[in-house]
Amino acid sequence: MGGAALDGLPGWVSLLRAPNPGPMTLDGTNTWLLRAPGESHGVVIDPGPLDEGHLARIAEQGPYAFILITHGHHDHVEGAARLSEILGGTHVLAADPAHCIGGEPLDPAEQLGTREFQIQVVDTPGHTADSVCFLVEYGNTSLMFTGDTILGRGTTVVAHPDGDLGAYLDSLERLEAYGKISMLPGHGPVRTDVSAVAGEYLTHRRERLAQVEAAMAAGARTAEQVVDVVYPDIDPAVRFAAIWSAAAQLDYLNHKIGESGTPAGRLDPL
Repeated sequence: MGGAALDGLPGWVSLLRAPNPGPMTLDGTNTWLLRAPGESHGVVIDPGPLDEGHLARIAEQGPYAFILITHGHHDHVEGAARLSEILGGTHVLAADPAHCIGGEPLDPAEQLGTREFQIQVVDTPGHTADSVCFLVEYGNTSLMFTGDTILGRGTTVVAHPDGDLGAYLDSLERLEAYGKISMLPGHGPVRTDVSAVAGEYLTHRRERLAQVEAAMAAGARTAEQVVDVVYPDIDPAVRFAAIWSAAAQLDYLNHKIGESGTPAGRLDPL
């Protein structure tokens, strides 16, 4: 899904991809390094897994003002404490205090920065409760670092019960409103237009919800039953992720049923 891939990156952005490819991580976790020309300290976004070789490559391009985390899944944050240690105590900043080192949790309205960069924390819960994106501005260029809220390829799992589909739809609408800004995701290629990709994600989610509602009307009562109907050709290796998403969809629709007063019985997402 999404628009055309961006051929090149601005000179102040570089990508180090972690060696952890797989069904959930695509080509591997994207670790983004930012450093303005002439600036002594850079910024790391998502150091990735606890892989000593990968962390050493990140450290070689230091020093860094701080390490930023888009969300707490291990393939993004597992190596953060070790990287901080290698770098002599560089602060790790995340929305979840459990992942912070040497600093306070990120505020959704917070603006960070170095001498040259302006970094706006964008609150985008849904994939996980602690998911954030980073709008980075340097000169006349703005880039949106989306973590797993939007991927460069495919769609994102709403990881129920930590993830919440209602919050995720709101987050997609928030990103859609930013207009044509290049997005640099946590997995997959760069895309030229975060607004367009967010709009495609919204369309996909709404179509999927209609399919789930039809499955419910046909008698599906559990996430596993929904997967059997809505995702009949799912790869067995990622069926567990489809079950997470189906649970999130059932939870969302059950809340809608409850709020509307519809007498239909509530369904079990598990």
